[in-house]
Amino acid sequence: MVQEQEPTPFRYSWSSARRDMVAGATVAAIAVPQAMAYALIAGIDPRYGLYSAIVVTAVASIFGSSQHLMNGPTNAISLVVFSSLAFLTAQPGHTPQEVVEATFLLAVMAGGIQILVAVFRLGDLTRYISESVVVGFMAGAGLLIALTQVGNLLGLKNKGDGSQHVLVRLWLTLHGGGVNWRALTIGVGTAALILVMRKVARRYHLPRFDMLMALTIVAAVAAWLGWSQAAAGGHAAIDVVDEIRAGLPAFHVPWFRMDWARQMSGSALAVACLGLLEALSIAKAISHQTRQPLDYNRQCLAEGLANVSGGFFHCLPGSGSLTRSAINYQAGAETRWSGVFAAGVVALVVALFGRLARFIPNAALAGILLVTAAGLIDRRRIAHAVQASRFDALLVLTTAASAVLIGVEFSILIGVGLSILMFVPRAARLKSSELTIGADRVIRDRQPDDPCCERMTVLDLEGEFFFGAAPELDRYFDRLRERKSLRVIVLRVKRTRNPDIVCMERLAHFIIEMEAKGVPVLLCGVRPDFAQAMTNLRFHEFLPEKQIFLEDARKVGSATLAAVRFAYDLLGEDICPHCPRRTPPDPDREPFYYQI
Repeated sequence: MVQEQEPTPFRYSWSSARRDMVAGATVAAIAVPQAMAYALIAGIDPRYGLYSAIVVTAVASIFGSSQHLMNGPTNAISLVVFSSLAFLTAQPGHTPQEVVEATFLLAVMAGGIQILVAVFRLGDLTRYISESVVVGFMAGAGLLIALTQVGNLLGLKNKGDGSQHVLVRLWLTLHGGGVNWRALTIGVGTAALILVMRKVARRYHLPRFDMLMALTIVAAVAAWLGWSQAAAGGHAAIDVVDEIRAGLPAFHVPWFRMDWARQMSGSALAVACLGLLEALSIAKAISHQTRQPLDYNRQCLAEGLANVSGGFFHCLPGSGSLTRSAINYQAGAETRWSGVFAAGVVALVVALFGRLARFIPNAALAGILLVTAAGLIDRRRIAHAVQASRFDALLVLTTAASAVLIGVEFSILIGVGLSILMFVPRAARLKSSELTIGADRVIRDRQPDDPCCERMTVLDLEGEFFFGAAPELDRYFDRLRERKSLRVIVLRVKRTRNPDIVCMERLAHFIIEMEAKGVPVLLCGVRPDFAQAMTNLRFHEFLPEKQIFLEDARKVGSATLAAVRFAYDLLGEDICPHCPRRTPPDPDREPFYYQI
């Protein structure tokens, strides 16, 4: 399928604009309740989540690379934000204004890191992060979100502070009073209503307005029953969201305190890495279906600009949203302008209907978050990862467990670090296999019942030829040194990759040592990168050019055949009793063949 180029501003048609506006409005219907709920996760006023759904979404869409990626507040990022501010919420006497100011500063710091990633063109490195780490993180984040919303769902006052473990806070909350059955009814009813509406929408191919409709219906019912209205004592039967003042986010310079920046530096790195990982993974997943080419570094720059801009406009840090991006694509969006339209619709809702937020129960937002948390735990992908290999199973379980037991802001870094630690030994496996020349004069892998040649050996090396493989290379060379009767050694290096100075120096020392003993070493299958490394390390000073056989891509096994013929020339009549050369060759065939 031929990929259509994104329309330029001069070619942007009314048809494309109409599709983008419909998709943007559909996304906004999901973004409004999600943004409020995600701000609740972060522990700040829901209006800041709505501001993020305006500024972060618009800026990332304008500067991004993906046509369908939707940015804004996300559940995972909000969870990291809450954990990042634990040092402040644990201090006695802190004010809510300090918490939100630290949130804005965190957004600027994380955005700055993402911009540096783009400037130094490190965005491509994100593709080397294991998918198992992402699966494990999402599962751990989903479980954490569910645990943090138990108090709101049951109508209990959340106890403890951010410095305490989530399980400790849950224990304190559950022992803080009786269950509010009205709040529980609201929360469960909201979740059930979302699931029913979602099923109906899928069956009849209707737009995805399930969360917004469920929130509106539940809020209206609670107000009609009088549960969200303040009684004579000034308290309502259930907790509700504070009123959102009419107006759009204004420019504001976040407070900068050096001790805050120092305390949040690690968290800013975690937010930046997680945000890039989320955004690029989602963009890549959608591009597999649309065949749209992606510029990873440009998308990293867009993520950074969105977060830095958001920090100066009262916003939470944000990233790509899987739910909203998928809806944007399914709703028929054609260009990045759908994100701008979505941000515009959210801004319109905030400006016109912000005061109605005082009728939204916290338990209803908890119901929305429980549905979202369940969606993060992808049981099918977890099962596939666990069944795939022990490597993937360990990554999934460790990342998920560290999110719950250690901290969500460190879990993604722990998963990435573990994947690197586990990958290096696997990458360092330099394999070797000895080739032999059978009685039929075919060069092939030596079998256990094949006689061992005492005069010549052909050793085929395969794998990464870098410092991690040096111990393996030394073992192979030691085995060759032990074979005192060898007169010629042929090393096939065609399937070695990425030679570095460590392994190349080991090879050079071995060649010089063998040459001093009168045992020439022939190198065959030498590819351009290997040849360049040899030139750089001045192999020509101790290895004659005639002992180097370059790989010819046009002829399979040509370098190996040439090296074996030359080795036999060097041996002359000094051959083993079982050598195939003792049998006269068929005049109608080549003297030697190479078997793949």
